[in-house]
Amino acid sequence: MGLVQAIETYNYEDYKLWKGDWELINGLPLAMSPSPMREHQRIGAEFVTFLANEVRDCQECEVVYELDYLVDSENVLRPDIALICNEEGDYITKAPKIVIEVVSASTAKRDEKVKFKIYEKEKVLYYILVYPNTLNAKIYKIEDNKYQKQGDFTKEKYFFDDLECKVEIDFKEVFKKFKK
Repeated sequence: MGLVQAIETYNYEDYKLWKGDWELINGLPLAMSPSPMREHQRIGAEFVTFLANEVRDCQECEVVYELDYLVDSENVLRPDIALICNEEGDYITKAPKIVIEVVSASTAKRDEKVKFKIYEKEKVLYYILVYPNTLNAKIYKIEDNKYQKQGDFTKEKYFFDDLECKVEIDFKEVFKKFKK
């Protein structure tokens, strides 16, 4: 008789009881990295400020920072930044319109592979990966249920014309403080 190894899985009810910062992916708890480095936080803050100004007059949408996204009972993600529309309650329950992850060495695999697949499956309309070391961003958009890369952005503008609110990101403006 072979040895059976069981992996204990968890759900959202378990997740709510945990101390510290976690994500729950396919029932498996994943500890969040230690507090993001200063550059990570500064770039994230620039995106939050920029997007918040873009939707300032929009009643349907708002920008949130590190708010839990309850995908289902076995998946709870905490995107760095999300643009949500027509959402109520204390956490995100519907696919955000835009998710931005600021990628670091410790989060790259999770952001580029694991979260990418979950956000794609959940039909998050736009997924943006921001790379602080190179000051560029990759934008992906759901088209025919798959993410299609819209491009790499360092100083260009991107207009999101299919949202409840008109939003444009000027990457030159967002990154200008960080140019050496």
